[in-house]
Amino acid sequence: MTDPTSTRRDFLRATGASLAAGPIAAATASAQAPATAPAKPFGYAIVGLGSLAQGEILPAFVHAKRCRVTALVSSDPSKARGLATQYGVPERGLYSYETFDRIADNPDVDGVYIVLPNGLHAEYSVRASKAGKHVLVEKPMANTVAECDAMLAAAKAAGKHLAVAYRLRFEPYTQAMIKMARDKEYGRTKIVLCDSGFNIGNPEQWRLTKKMGGGGSMMDIGIYSVNAARYLAGEEPTEVFAMETTDRNDPRFKEVEDTLTFQLRFPSGTLANCVSSYGAYLNRFRVYAEKGSFELEPAWSRRGLGLRVFRGNTIESRTLREPDHFAAMMDHLAECAATGTRPLTDGEDGRNDMRVIEACYESVRTGRPVKLG
Repeated sequence: MTDPTSTRRDFLRATGASLAAGPIAAATASAQAPATAPAKPFGYAIVGLGSLAQGEILPAFVHAKRCRVTALVSSDPSKARGLATQYGVPERGLYSYETFDRIADNPDVDGVYIVLPNGLHAEYSVRASKAGKHVLVEKPMANTVAECDAMLAAAKAAGKHLAVAYRLRFEPYTQAMIKMARDKEYGRTKIVLCDSGFNIGNPEQWRLTKKMGGGGSMMDIGIYSVNAARYLAGEEPTEVFAMETTDRNDPRFKEVEDTLTFQLRFPSGTLANCVSSYGAYLNRFRVYAEKGSFELEPAWSRRGLGLRVFRGNTIESRTLREPDHFAAMMDHLAECAATGTRPLTDGEDGRNDMRVIEACYESVRTGRPVKLG
């Protein structure tokens, strides 16, 4: 039988959290009042210049205090040059995927932010580590636990940080939810509900292919539900049970799944009920405790999150100042690199999510609950 105390302790060590919310409070302080900019800002190479990079990540550098963009990696030279002009990236900081490894010789690049399809995360993370750079990789960390292990090994061999881009961990609403749960502000957590989904469009996109996406909704929007269930429960799950519904006549779902519901059992007795969907809009995380409940809705959006607390017939809305999620996250890795501090959302955190996702897929295949060691 698993010892609940040791399991919780292992979880908190792996995620960089604490029951006293020390690192969480520190991350909050970093997001809300960043430290003075260092003499030499941390330089990022952005790998992959798709909609996320152009719409959110590159614009976030204007809000960053400790980092700047110093390199771009793309298969489209004209797009890269246009963005380089816009964001002040010199010609020597432009790379193709074929010349990517030359970043090892660029002293202006301290870290690499990988914004590629899931199926390429492991390859470029390992290559970045071998080039002697810190790595920030978009979620999910990789397509399999085995790939996560290879990424962790490469970062360890290089003596560099490997972090996963769980941006919500660096914004105050999520941090407030975690603190309320950790501090048992409304008693012990009994049930966690995490619902994430949207109606996906173009059936030809890479997210709907097994090779690049690794799976369907679970490998995209579902990662929010998995990660939130773990950090709101404050421990690692010991058992997973999942069910799937997918219309294989829908051209979007020839290779991957649409909707999964899954349940997680935690050592303390907390249960989580979660949804991941490509067919419905779902955007809420809620914690039911002994003396009340609290929720985020929207929960995973990039801005405009909403926090409410429920006690009896009373509903209290809380408004917090919301920084740029991406700037806070990128500044955090820069600070960790400068101080030698372990990132809040390190590679072990990403690997633990993949363990749950793989267990969900196994449960769907077998129709049975799956035990997690």
